[in-house]
Amino acid sequence: MSAESTPGPGIPGESGTTGTRRRGKGRRRTPGGKRHKGLKVVAWTAAGIVVLGGTGAGYLYLKLNGNIDSVDIDQALGTDRPEKADNGSENILVLGSDTRADGNKELGGGADDGSARSDTAMIVHVHEGHKKASVVSLPRDTLIDRPACEDTEGGTHPAANGVMFNSAYSTGGAACAVKTVESITDLRMDHYLEIDFTGFQKLIDELGGVEVTTTEDIEDPDSHLDLPAGTHRLDGEQALGLVRTRHGVGDGSDLGRIQLQQAFVRALVRQVKEVGVFTSPKKLYSLADSATKAVTTDSGLGSVNSLMSFASGLKGIGPGNMHMITMPVQYDPANGNRVLPLKDKSRLVWDALRNDEPIPVSATQDTATGEARGVVDAG
Repeated sequence: MSAESTPGPGIPGESGTTGTRRRGKGRRRTPGGKRHKGLKVVAWTAAGIVVLGGTGAGYLYLKLNGNIDSVDIDQALGTDRPEKADNGSENILVLGSDTRADGNKELGGGADDGSARSDTAMIVHVHEGHKKASVVSLPRDTLIDRPACEDTEGGTHPAANGVMFNSAYSTGGAACAVKTVESITDLRMDHYLEIDFTGFQKLIDELGGVEVTTTEDIEDPDSHLDLPAGTHRLDGEQALGLVRTRHGVGDGSDLGRIQLQQAFVRALVRQVKEVGVFTSPKKLYSLADSATKAVTTDSGLGSVNSLMSFASGLKGIGPGNMHMITMPVQYDPANGNRVLPLKDKSRLVWDALRNDEPIPVSATQDTATGEARGVVDAG
């Protein structure tokens, strides 16, 4: 079945979603419409390159520290949350924001209406010992029951049933997104990282591009992307186009786009490890400056020292010891532009992460996939 997200931000039954932001699919009906959003990154993109080693003079430390934008999610969420894991593992919610503010409109198209959505969401589970990770992508178009939540500015938002997953962020920002994920999974999110269009593009350019191989031609004018089959070193603009595209790839769905994103993340992690950011002080500072400007974090990661410690714990994780899946879903029979969670299979995923165990193969058998696996070979 061909499936693709609708380009609009709406909640079923409503005319659209709006929300405040600090910094801020089924089947496609027509080839036009708003440009597609997506991405973006995984924990290593932001944290893995923000390691100062022993190079930081006081001025540089203060400058980098001043770059970091953080939100106090813990205060907004209170104490009614899942228990922290006691097995040495950690869960990080990584979001890609499609805000059109602060220069993002030129890259993402569309209007700056003051709202933003989490068009890409990944739970990164770092296993005990920090030598391997499981990454679960959450489709933006999944219909879920959103819990009542409080945003970081003290505003309250009522619960809603049968709404798109990405409405949580547009409704109540980062805190509401975290609360929704914890409600769906019954897993504690230990940290939160977010990046937008411009931040992602700058990080890729600072890394000197990321090399991928496409096994077929990918052409999408909406995403400014024209990649013949073959090996390419993508600059920031091309990388952004790749992780946003879904036209002509797989079944044309948002699930297919997620598969492209996962392949790109593998290539990105490899690039971070190969570029020498941990051995070249000059390169390290340049990347750290871009990274600290690009990301928003929870307050627990809101300082250079905290990011140093966090990133140091991720250095042992490479593409070969990352297991990446999409939350088990099926296309909604009533609306081909939406997907529904497969609750029994999803429970296998969440239980595995809670127990710090590998995700069983049976959890992703006979689920909607997007049919774009293998279009991008990360090497």
